[in-house]
Amino acid sequence: MPDAADDARFRIAFGAADYGLRARVTGVNGTLETTLACWHAIAAEVRRLAPRALLVVDDMEGEPPPPGQLLEFVQAMRGQGMEAVRIAYVERHAEQLPQVEFAGLLANEHGFDARVFADEAEAVLWLRYGERGG
Repeated sequence: MPDAADDARFRIAFGAADYGLRARVTGVNGTLETTLACWHAIAAEVRRLAPRALLVVDDMEGEPPPPGQLLEFVQAMRGQGMEAVRIAYVERHAEQLPQVEFAGLLANEHGFDARVFADEAEAVLWLRYGERGG
């Protein structure tokens, strides 16, 4: 398995875990284009490995896309293979949690099984034992 995906704006370190696949993202965000490029790289690895669950740990600097672009992001991810995997997303920047949680709600409304966390240990517990369905 490739252990990383590199882009001028971000780096993704992938690793296998007992619950599935872990992806730690670093770099600088702030645009819809960066967010989509990052998630398309993650989706490619999900399609390749077909894990039952995915943990994304977001250590990126910068803001997520503005709220008005979050629906566009979620819709762009449909059909990328992410609907078949349970997704836990850890946002390391507490001030961004409300915006990221909104994206998580949109994702669940569009057929994804996703949940946003502030704590990685809680995210892993949910991936291993939590109830199914956003």
